[in-house]
Amino acid sequence: MIGVSCIMTAEEKIEAERTRAKVYAKEKGFVLNVDEKQLSAVLRGLARNQERLGAAYCPCRLRSGDVEKDQLIVCPCIYHEKEIEEQGACHCKLFFKKKSE
Repeated sequence: MIGVSCIMTAEEKIEAERTRAKVYAKEKGFVLNVDEKQLSAVLRGLARNQERLGAAYCPCRLRSGDVEKDQLIVCPCIYHEKEIEEQGACHCKLFFKKKSE
């Protein structure tokens, strides 16, 4: 059977990452970056890593090559919640703290 990722275009893969990130952000009370250029760059990196490396590794972090250790940097990485709490955004600038209304 041919995998879905083989059928999807690059743009569809990026949009799949966008959807995944939107759903996660909504569940956690975060928002996605409003800067579409920055957001698109991160989503492209996630889609590329998913295709090439088999997981949506954070494009802003270096993989060690150790599969178990590198699971910590699959988006959303283990660091993102603390970064958002302390800095208002994760390192990649994908997820942001929702502003108080």
